[in-house]
Amino acid sequence: METAKRIANLGTENAFKVLAEVNKLKSQGKDIISFGLGEPDFNTPENIKDAGIKAIKENYTHYNPSEGLPELRQEIAKHISDTRKIKVDPEEVVVTPGGKPIVFFSMFALINPGDEVIYPNPGYPIYESIINFIDAKAVPVPIIEEKNFSIDVNYLESIITPKTKMIILNSPQNPTGGMIEKKDLQAIAELAIKHNIIIFSDEIYSGIVFDGEFNSIASIKGMKERTIILDGFSKTYSMTGWRIGYGIFNKDIAAHIANLGTNSVSCTATFTQIAAAEALRGPQDDSIKMAEVFKERSKLIVEGLNDIKGIRCLYPKGAFYVFPNVTEACKNLGFKDSVELQQYLLHEGGVAVLPRTSFGIKNKGEKEEYIRLSFATGNEAILNGLARIKKAIEGKN
Repeated sequence: METAKRIANLGTENAFKVLAEVNKLKSQGKDIISFGLGEPDFNTPENIKDAGIKAIKENYTHYNPSEGLPELRQEIAKHISDTRKIKVDPEEVVVTPGGKPIVFFSMFALINPGDEVIYPNPGYPIYESIINFIDAKAVPVPIIEEKNFSIDVNYLESIITPKTKMIILNSPQNPTGGMIEKKDLQAIAELAIKHNIIIFSDEIYSGIVFDGEFNSIASIKGMKERTIILDGFSKTYSMTGWRIGYGIFNKDIAAHIANLGTNSVSCTATFTQIAAAEALRGPQDDSIKMAEVFKERSKLIVEGLNDIKGIRCLYPKGAFYVFPNVTEACKNLGFKDSVELQQYLLHEGGVAVLPRTSFGIKNKGEKEEYIRLSFATGNEAILNGLARIKKAIEGKN
């Protein structure tokens, strides 16, 4: 059976490929410590689980509106209004099964073939995948180590053209843990207004910030009406398997996004939404504690990585990832790139990490090598994994 031509343009999320490889090795009896998948190792808080169980028992197991349950949309509108300091109405909220549909639906609703979309690179691989899939032009803006893994606004301005329709921002960022400073968000906002560009702001890690405070570009004057906010429950409330996310749009666009939901997934599970409403209105102690634990782990893993010959690593400002520079380590081991290092660490060191190119093809002129480690795992695993990496890198002749 021959596939449609567009399928060739569709990428993937390599974290799941590495997970499959790890599981295969484990099934063969090999001991692997994984820093691969970006999933909190905490369980969903009890009050949220109880709300979901109660909803199922009360038969909230039927269809609901494609845009989401009114009570959840009300809670989300209040949450975004309070945290971003903007007025959001429930009619501007669309709930989806996970955050990815917001990326899909926004692109389908707003981007035409040939339009240019600027996206962060290295970055979450689904951005580039969907841009290519809809036959738009993916234009990378480098995330730069020298700027603490942020964007050079002057360079961003230089790649804007009359065809630029959207700029994607992700702060705190996957894979680097970097954040865009408030002054840079202000400068990006000015560019968006000047050139009439839509901002897609992926704020899924907004509840996991270590250094400074979270800032949304939607909070800047004149930006709410031209910004799409993506957020959800997977990271902040450790609800990855519940599959629930949401987007904030202006009301006209929200109606189109909901219609795309009707045409694709019908709706998000009803009991999941009731649990999510409890996540927002209930006690926040568990999510706050989780963020504090991640902050302490970030120090542990960065200190350990910086103690390994040939590796240097910045402290992340948020999320639960580090993105160490392994250029010298690759050179010392005779590896051409971080892919070879990743495979070596997996098969010889028993440690799973992700290479730089899992997050986009290298930018023009980019010569440095990086790997991503998720520290959404326990301290013991972090320490043991670091010891294995150190032995693998420093112990080879």
